[in-house]
Amino acid sequence: MPSKKLDFKTGQYVFYPTQGVGKLVRTEEQVVSGQKIKMLVIDFEKSRMTLRVPVERVDISGLRPLTSAKKMDEAIAAAKGKAGAKRMIWARRAAQYEENINSGDPMKLAEVVRDLQRRNPTDTIPFSARRLYMRALERMAEEFAVLHKIDVEAASEKIEDIIGVPKEIDLNAVDEDEEQEEEFADTSE
Repeated sequence: MPSKKLDFKTGQYVFYPTQGVGKLVRTEEQVVSGQKIKMLVIDFEKSRMTLRVPVERVDISGLRPLTSAKKMDEAIAAAKGKAGAKRMIWARRAAQYEENINSGDPMKLAEVVRDLQRRNPTDTIPFSARRLYMRALERMAEEFAVLHKIDVEAASEKIEDIIGVPKEIDLNAVDEDEEQEEEFADTSE
């Protein structure tokens, strides 16, 4: 059976399920327990981490090339849909979302984003749900950013715009017109 290990080239961006997008910087040999093992060396700039994956374990590690732009668009379209049924208790759903995030599958990431996004600007989301949502969105955005040659923050905003996540309302913001009216009211006294 041919292995995925032949699909990778130095300088290529890759996706590692538990870390997101990284860059394959080189291959090297290391001696472990007296045996030479060929390793792929992947640099994750955001987390300032370097990961070494044995070439023989690439298939089971989940390491993959970036998805195609078409598949990413399909995943984003899936994130636009209606939230899935919430019949399980939160702890089980959270564990399932965590598993989906760590799968590295763009469609599973989209499911998490779809199920946990705010539907209304005034909605509040529990901290743990918000954290899971942000991790899934960030993983999608990292890949989207490389595919479209934009930064991750812009990619994240673009994905949220596409799927229709309402912008948060800043409850501390002051309406400028209202502020000016208050100033005039103060001077007339």
